Amino acid sequence: MACIIVIVLLLSTKFQYTKLCDQKMGAIENAAQILRLFGPGRLEVSVTEVSQLLSMPKSSASRLLKTMLVEGLLSRSENPPRYKVGNLLFEISRLYKLNSSLIDAVDEAVKEITRETGHTGYVSILDGADVLVIRMHQGSHALRVFTPLGQRAPAFATAIGRSLLSRFPDNVVRSLHPEGVTPPSPRAPQNVDELVAALDQPRRFGWAEALDEAIPGVGSISVSVSDPEIRETVGFCISYPASHMSDEERNRAITLLTTAAERIAHRFGDQFLMQRAQRALGGGGPVAA
Repeated sequence: MACIIVIVLLLSTKFQYTKLCDQKMGAIENAAQILRLFGPGRLEVSVTEVSQLLSMPKSSASRLLKTMLVEGLLSRSENPPRYKVGNLLFEISRLYKLNSSLIDAVDEAVKEITRETGHTGYVSILDGADVLVIRMHQGSHALRVFTPLGQRAPAFATAIGRSLLSRFPDNVVRSLHPEGVTPPSPRAPQNVDELVAALDQPRRFGWAEALDEAIPGVGSISVSVSDPEIRETVGFCISYPASHMSDEERNRAITLLTTAAERIAHRFGDQFLMQRAQRALGGGGPVAA
């Protein structure tokens, strides 16, 4: 008799657990359906709209929307009460970008270039008028100053920033600096006009260079690549002691970076870089400073 009771209790517990899992899965599926309602033509929804569009009881729609609001999946506007996409989804999309296949491809390239040259490599993205470091590979050569992950720097005064900015038209670059620029050193562009002029190099040759600009005593050479399908652009560079880079080393670094960028550009369909490479066939390769 005792064994029968134990079996009944176990079966009851398993049934309750399965029922609970089914309920949670159902809630996740309903939440996903609600998120799919949003798009360029529908930026906000009401309880009534969700109920009608998904053939869901109004009480269930209201309860689910409130739960999604509490969890950050949705945000709310009042008068009348309506729901829109919440900050959590933007945070998740940002994390997705940090782990995208483009960034992984760039990261692998930087790792190899760092091994080949011995210089520290960085992967960064543009965030407004700043560059944000998202990956780093420390080189074997000594570098007095390292830029940590998550560090921001003014894009205009860095090679990687100018490589990224060069993809924008001049008017967009100017709009990113409505109050001008504050040069961190005499070697950096001193105003927006000088910045725009400096973008000619990465536009013509596919790489940008900075010496003694944002960080004294440090030089950097950078390129950028893009995945047009998801509208994602990434810059990568190597940094080195400015006084210890020979012309031969510099040209080799430029070749390694541009070759890697062109390879990645072909893989992801980066027309900006592929067209630049075609234009450069008539000239414009690594040159000594």
